[in-house]
Amino acid sequence: MRDTAQAADLLSWYDQHARALPWRVPPAESRAGHRPDPYHIWMSEVMLQQTTVAAVKEYFTRFTTLWPTVQDLAAADDARVMGEWAGLGYYARARNLLKCARVVVADHGGQFPDTREALLKLPGIGPYTAAAIASIAFNRVETVVDGNVERVMARLFDIHTPLPAAKPELTEKAALMTPGDRPGDYAQAVMDLGATICTPRSPACGICPWVAPCAARAAGTAAELPKKTPKKPKPTRVGVAYIARRADGAFLLETRPDRGLLGGMLGWPGSDWAEEVPDHSPPVEADWRDPGAEALHTFTHFHLRLAIRVADLPRGSNPERGQFLPPERFRPSDLPTVMRKAFDLARASFVDMS
Repeated sequence: MRDTAQAADLLSWYDQHARALPWRVPPAESRAGHRPDPYHIWMSEVMLQQTTVAAVKEYFTRFTTLWPTVQDLAAADDARVMGEWAGLGYYARARNLLKCARVVVADHGGQFPDTREALLKLPGIGPYTAAAIASIAFNRVETVVDGNVERVMARLFDIHTPLPAAKPELTEKAALMTPGDRPGDYAQAVMDLGATICTPRSPACGICPWVAPCAARAAGTAAELPKKTPKKPKPTRVGVAYIARRADGAFLLETRPDRGLLGGMLGWPGSDWAEEVPDHSPPVEADWRDPGAEALHTFTHFHLRLAIRVADLPRGSNPERGQFLPPERFRPSDLPTVMRKAFDLARASFVDMS
């Protein structure tokens, strides 16, 4: 049985305290029947995977300005989209963004499906994203569970099973709490509650709309929930990046393979990344020098130490890998973060760039 009374309390709180987000329809407009653009909800949810709201706002605004509709995005140049995504991380999301936009246009007439089941068939859309789009954009009664919702449910019901083992139980509790009335607003309300009040540290229980029914608050265990299974230490991998500039100012870059980390992104030619420096060779014969610095970066599953080699090349150089990008077309901001770190460290080695 759904707890409609507690859902009503949360929605009343949300009506007064909802965060203003560029992809969101404010609760007053939502109650009047205005629905958000499914394109905006999809875009924001893809960007928000593994990324904070603060980081996403600027990217969302830029993307929806450059490509106001899903048709515009579907017709966009891949390299331009990947370049604009640079810095947001988890680059497979950008590749799937393009794939999904093109499927929506080609197979659905430019209209997003309005059910969780149909949304799940689109590239890059998993169970959480499908439920979020169906709920928020189409007001479907779906259970939307992100990290904020898991934390809220663990505390509300005082669940001590550690994550990730607790996910099925937390999802079951979240489903019981989801109301038939205003489910889209409710989904956003419970996420807002976790983001602003039921925070990981120092939850503001005194002003929480669910303080009375919260079992963890009553038991004094709220601060220790949700419990998590300890993560294994991240391994460290190493590699080499070759940064070369031709006499006319062009840089030697390559587009990384579509599959794998940083797939489809511009990058510096270099070695694979492994626990020990793998066999490698420079992309062109040159007087390569070591600037005495490493680019350090952390990915989801490992730390990376990227050694840098720098060279000045004459006109007429014929590299075995990569292509020269003219200076007027080279934007460091188009590089993924680790490649931009390497470039920033190498700049001082080019006399007129220091």
